[in-house]
Amino acid sequence: MDSFEINKIIAAVLVVFLVVFGIGKISDIVFHVEKPNTSAYKVEVSTASSKEDSGAVQLVDIAALLAMGDLDHGKKIWKKCSACHSIKEGGKNKIGPALYSVIGRNIAALGDYKYSKAFVAYGKSWTFEEMNGFLIKPQSYIKGTKMAFAGLKKEKDRASVILFMNQNSDNPLPLP
Repeated sequence: MDSFEINKIIAAVLVVFLVVFGIGKISDIVFHVEKPNTSAYKVEVSTASSKEDSGAVQLVDIAALLAMGDLDHGKKIWKKCSACHSIKEGGKNKIGPALYSVIGRNIAALGDYKYSKAFVAYGKSWTFEEMNGFLIKPQSYIKGTKMAFAGLKKEKDRASVILFMNQNSDNPLPLP
């Protein structure tokens, strides 16, 4: 290949770059758009705590939520939980604690399971509202928990699992 061929290739590449960048500059001049001084839509950021962000306990009508639930659906959704938890009476702890009779008992109450410091310090009991808030996104509801689960975003799924857990108990709590 002689130098004339190389010059043609280099010239072609330069022309392409000039055309691409030239079209961009010319279109900026022809179609000039002025940005407004103020935003047309302001996004307000709340400074709420993580519990309020994850579905505050006070804002949930738990009776209406549990009315959406279905025990058969809860048994199906429970399969996600059964990889780490046992729900049978006398069931052993797995990666997570056994959850037989969990609704109504204190959080971090099993003596034969090593809970995270966050769970031990939380100091409440598993009510329907607490369980609902926790199941939305466990790691943001109780910061520092060892539970690596994304959560149940659908209300029907949470309600069904809560009903299923309440049913698997020596003394199921009455529904609100």
